[in-house]
Order: sequence, then structure tokens, then C-alpha cells
Amino acid sequence: MAETAIRNARKLRTGVVVSLSGDKTITVKINYRKHHPKYGKMMTISKKLHCHDEKNECGLGDTVRVMETHPLSKTKRWRVVEIVERAK
Repeated sequence: MAETAIRNARKLRTGVVVSLSGDKTITVKINYRKHHPKYGKMMTISKKLHCHDEKNECGLGDTVRVMETHPLSKTKRWRVVEIVERAK
């Protein structure tokens, strides 16, 4: 039971594939909105995550869901869970 509790605590994010970095690696851009700490105006923040794509099935522009995982390389800390939507 403790094992599933730890598994469920991992972060999930949804983003768009912006680069096919190398073999079994993609770069996903995540956008989110937050308030500016001083002025209160909404800002759009974007981050790039390096993700592990085991089957090399993602393409540029695909919307994917990624999950946090143990460090796989120097920069890879995420892995692809599913492809939500293929690029048109």
C-alpha cells in the first residue's frame, strides 16, 4: 500500500513537444499562469522539460502527458505517460 501512495504522489504535467533532442529523448514545453508576487498581474510562465520517450513515438507538436521519475541522465527527470493529441 505504501508503494502505491508513493507512486500516486508523482507530478503529472501536460505540454507540447518542441524538440526531438536525441534517441528516446524529447523536450516538452509546459505553460502555466501565476500571479506576479508584487503587482498581482497574471503572468504566463513556460518551462522546458527533457523527457524519456521509450518507444520514440512522439512527434513535433504532439500534446503529451509526462510524469516525474528518478534521474535518467544529467537533464532527464520526466517520462512520457501518454500522447494526448497528435499534431495536425
